[in-house]
Amino acid sequence: MLSGARRRHPDPGRPGGPRWPRWPSLRRTVLVAAAGVLALAGCGVSAEQVPREVTPPQGPFPAVGSPAPAATESGTVIQRLCYVRDDRLVVVNRRVRALPTAREQIELLLDGPVGGEQDDRLTSALTGVNVVTDVRVADGEATVAVGERLAGTGRNDEVLAFGQIVCTLTSRADVDRVAFVQGGQRLGVPRADGSLSTAPLTAADYAAMVSPR
Repeated sequence: MLSGARRRHPDPGRPGGPRWPRWPSLRRTVLVAAAGVLALAGCGVSAEQVPREVTPPQGPFPAVGSPAPAATESGTVIQRLCYVRDDRLVVVNRRVRALPTAREQIELLLDGPVGGEQDDRLTSALTGVNVVTDVRVADGEATVAVGERLAGTGRNDEVLAFGQIVCTLTSRADVDRVAFVQGGQRLGVPRADGSLSTAPLTAADYAAMVSPR
């Protein structure tokens, strides 16, 4: 054996030789893992030993900055009835599940004010029996058959009574004018100005008597 010769270590790259770990690569891996743990700790998130499945929230999600949808009252429609206060016509809005027929709407009008409407001092000129006996609608015209209670004399209470019917029915989308019959014949009906008319009437014929709510 030569005393001056250097001892050779086995070559890790040579086949059959031992493989030594690459220290620089291992050190980088440890540093990256430690940095991830510190980042989680800084965010208030604790590291977990066992991975777990996270269930994502259900969509759809609103767009950022979009306004919240306004609350709406669904399932109701507005019907208008016309009553009386201080010798003036007052339009009342009621919310109902479905819009009634013209005949049903007149029946509600004949029933008179209810609840808070009475508290608001509303009354009706449509009193007594056989005031209205029939209501039919065709081609935008409502034909109302009235009893002897409404004779078309032009009294103030009659003007209000006819005005209630005309203003109520013409608030409907399917009615723009109202004609009155009695005993199968056209009836002369007093308008707001006191004149009688056998022609179909509109809300404009009683506009001067309508009081602001």
